[in-house]
Amino acid sequence: MKISRLAGVAALLAAGAAQAQEAVKVNALIELWYTQMTDNNLRLDAAAKPGGASAYYDGMSSGRFVENGFTVKRSEVYLSQTISDSISWNLMFDPNNSTSSVGNNVLHDAVITWTLGKGFVLKAGQFKMPTTYEATIVAAKDLYFFDRNQLNRAFGDKRDRGAWLSYGYGNAKGWQGKLSVAVSNGTTDDGSGGKTAVDANAQKDFTVRYEGAFGSAHKFGAYYREGVTNLKDSTFVTPTTVPAGVTAQQIKDNKDKTTLQGAFYAYDTSQWHFDFEYATGLLGRRYPSLFAATTAAMLRENLDQKYTGYTGTFVYKMGQHQVALRYDMLNYNSGSNWYTATSPYNVTVNGAAADYSPKYTETTVGYNYNFVPGKYSVAKLKIDYIMRSKNFLAPRAGQTGEQGGNSLIASLGIGF
Repeated sequence: MKISRLAGVAALLAAGAAQAQEAVKVNALIELWYTQMTDNNLRLDAAAKPGGASAYYDGMSSGRFVENGFTVKRSEVYLSQTISDSISWNLMFDPNNSTSSVGNNVLHDAVITWTLGKGFVLKAGQFKMPTTYEATIVAAKDLYFFDRNQLNRAFGDKRDRGAWLSYGYGNAKGWQGKLSVAVSNGTTDDGSGGKTAVDANAQKDFTVRYEGAFGSAHKFGAYYREGVTNLKDSTFVTPTTVPAGVTAQQIKDNKDKTTLQGAFYAYDTSQWHFDFEYATGLLGRRYPSLFAATTAAMLRENLDQKYTGYTGTFVYKMGQHQVALRYDMLNYNSGSNWYTATSPYNVTVNGAAADYSPKYTETTVGYNYNFVPGKYSVAKLKIDYIMRSKNFLAPRAGQTGEQGGNSLIASLGIGF
């Protein structure tokens, strides 16, 4: 009798577990671009490299700065499954990305989620750290423009590997809040996007974010992330050539400290959308001064070089139609700090004076047509005209003045 009762209990538990486990969900997003740039010499122009350092402007090779052409921007595939009431997982990959020397870029997200109860959730795997608003809270299918703004592209839209603990409270109709704390490898120089195959970092990054909401219309939050060089203290070496005004010991003590701190607010209804975000921090290891090889030189103009970015978006929705406006600015040397006697950004190119200060602006005017009324993320056509600052390209022989600038981009996205 006891054995049969135990068997019955086991059968009930197994049935409950089977009911909790759902089938694997499959979703996808396909997005295509056509780009036309107004500088018809773009294929022959070169990225501006002030002071001999790498050009700061992000995205030079991402497809948005070709003279004209078709691009498969996204072919993202999403897989997810609820195993039980407390365990779930999700994967996201993009076959359009290629595998390179920095790691497997095809795999974007690989996350196991454990719901601990009483508002606590623990995640582990590869994902974006809880920082900027648009890169980590807004899904790609819900973007109002052809791509994320400069600030989010450069500093928030990066994956890393680690663990993320969050505590959430409140209700959907009133005040809600979530506090998140994450620790991650931090191996990336932000070029690989954090998806290196092996963790070669002797250090770790720490991230904290608070995000709140009131009802479904208001969202707000603040975040902070910090890390240092990914080289071991006992083995890294300083560059053999250091600029005047800084010593090798100062470079070593600085440890390429890198930070990201900011705040955001977003308002969204069926007719209006507005958001604003501000962030700043130390460039640090994104443009390092510490290297494994002694022949390398510093890639930034100051050890404590700070960047600052802000962006604002306004959208008016009219059924299947949306009119959008965005302004964003990103300054990679907001403190105007450099070790040289004069600005390294004021140079002479082809006999003409040029200013390549790494402060870039984008003003984007857009129109969106939603093919399915009321479902803005299912199928959308976007037409965007981007007016850029013209200091990110160096003129070629025979050209004078600032080069580069505006683009017209048509984007077609289908999601399910």
